[in-house]
Amino acid sequence: MARQDDDAVDRIVSQWAAVRPDVDVSPIHVVGRVSRLSRLIDRRLAESFARYGIESWMYDVLATLRRSGEPYELSAGDLVRQSMVTTGAITNRIDRLEERGLVERAAAAGDRRKVIVRLTPAGLRLVDDVVLGHVATERELLGGLSPNQQRDLAQLLRRMLLSLGDEADTPGPP
Repeated sequence: MARQDDDAVDRIVSQWAAVRPDVDVSPIHVVGRVSRLSRLIDRRLAESFARYGIESWMYDVLATLRRSGEPYELSAGDLVRQSMVTTGAITNRIDRLEERGLVERAAAAGDRRKVIVRLTPAGLRLVDDVVLGHVATERELLGGLSPNQQRDLAQLLRRMLLSLGDEADTPGPP
């Protein structure tokens, strides 16, 4: 019988327990919830970004350049490493952002083969506007947890990411 505070993962675990009681499905309690949370968070963030006429991948690139500090530029290779996508994907992303006038390419001084990508003034204005709404959306997403619970969850997630090989020099989107 389902309890009032059961979620979809509880239902899934119960179903497995009923049909395969010989299998320890306890990891689903965590991994299933992290997976479902990821999808729900992605959906909510996509809605937030859509209000600014951009997609999450656009914000990823713009925010990575903005966080780099003045002059808000990185090599294409640095963008690849920090965005955890392929060289082809980052080239496509830069092309599309360049078409919208949000970034521009320049050859690196002394090495014309090395491409530098920098925010344009329009890109800087946009990312500075979007970050405020983005952080507000993230704060709203965490509204069901107390500040102490948020801190504890952040520490546990950090520990798990590090145990799986995530590194500080390959940050994700935020």
